[in-house]
Amino acid sequence: MARSLPVASSCTIRPFVSSSLKCSSSSFCKASQFVACAYNPSRRLALLQLSTAFPQSQLFGLEGSNLLRADGNTIETSTPVNMTGSSTAVTEENALQWTKNDKRRMLHVVYSVGDLDKTIKFCTECLGMKLLRKRDIPEERNSNAFVGYGPEDSHFAMELTYNYGVDKYNIGTGFGHFGVAVEDVAKTVDLVKAKGGKVAREPGPANGSSTVTASVEDPTGYKYELLERGPTPEPLCQVMLRVGDLDRSISFYKKAFGMELLRIRDSPETKYTVAIMGYGPEDKNAVLELTYNYGVTEYDKGNGYTQIALGTDDVYKTAEAIKLCGGKITREPGPLPVLNTKITACLDPDGWKSVGIYNRFFEWICG
Repeated sequence: MARSLPVASSCTIRPFVSSSLKCSSSSFCKASQFVACAYNPSRRLALLQLSTAFPQSQLFGLEGSNLLRADGNTIETSTPVNMTGSSTAVTEENALQWTKNDKRRMLHVVYSVGDLDKTIKFCTECLGMKLLRKRDIPEERNSNAFVGYGPEDSHFAMELTYNYGVDKYNIGTGFGHFGVAVEDVAKTVDLVKAKGGKVAREPGPANGSSTVTASVEDPTGYKYELLERGPTPEPLCQVMLRVGDLDRSISFYKKAFGMELLRIRDSPETKYTVAIMGYGPEDKNAVLELTYNYGVTEYDKGNGYTQIALGTDDVYKTAEAIKLCGGKITREPGPLPVLNTKITACLDPDGWKSVGIYNRFFEWICG
C-alpha cells in the first residue's frame, strides 16, 4: 500500500504584487503594453516569449528606443533602469536562507503544441480555462497563447507555443502530466469525451488514496491528470516531472529555488516515489510533483515540454544559489533592455529547465 509521509512546513503564501507599485493610471498600463507589444517586432517578441530565455546576442544588440512613462516623458531602453540594487554574493551557508526569504511563485509553464487553436479549445471548453492572451509572431514563424484560470500576476498559467509547420512533438518519457483540480472528475471526463477528446484513464481512486482521479490528453498528446477537489483558488495545480535521483532533486529545489517539501508518497507495489514541492499548501497553490521510478536514472525529455518560469526579487542571487546547489546556468542573469526587466535561466541536475524572472516586471506590465 502506498505510504504518505507528511512533512512539516512553515511555508506561507506571500503576496506577489505590491499595490503600492501598481500603475497610477490605466492609461499608462495600456500605453506601456502597447509600446512593449507593438512598437517594433523585437520588443513584441521579447514580451511574448520572455519565458523562453533568449540568447543574449538577440537582446543586447538592439538599438536604443524609448518607452512611455505615466508623466508623458520617455526613458531609453538602451540604458535599463536599475530596478534592484547591487547584489551581494550568495554563499553556500546563506543560500538556503536567502531563497526561502525571496518572494517566489510559480508563474507559468511553457510547452510546444502541434495545433494552437485546437489546444486552446481543449483547455477552455473541456477544462474551463480562460484564454488570457494570444499573439502571432510571423517574423519568428511562431504563435503563442497564455491560458489559465485567472490573471497572470496572481495565477499559474500555461504558455502554449506553436511553431509554423510543426504539428507533432516527441513528448518523451520524462514529462508526466499537468494537474487540474475539478469538483467532479466523472463529469469532466464525460465532457472531454463529448468534445471528442481522448481519455487515457477512466475515473477512479488514485494509488493508495481515496482521491478520485482520471487522465485525459490534449490534441498534441500531453497528459492532464484530473484531481477531484473542492473549490480552490488555483485549479491549475501541478506539473509532474520524472527524475533520476529523488533526494538530489529535493535538495536542489529546496536550496536553489526555496521550495518546501510538502509531502512524500512511496508506492512500493508500483515501484515509484513522489515528492510534492512548492511555495504553499497544494490545495491553494501550483506545485511541482517530482516522481522517481525505482531503478530508473535517465529519461528522454523529448522536444515538446520546455520549462517552468518562477518569480524572484533578485535574478543575480538566484543564479548564484543555483550554481552552488548543482544547477547549470544556461543564461547568465542580466537585463532585457527592451523590457526593462531581468532574467536568468538554468537546468536542474536532471536537465529540466527553469527561468527566473524579476518580480517587478509583472507589477510594471500588469499594473
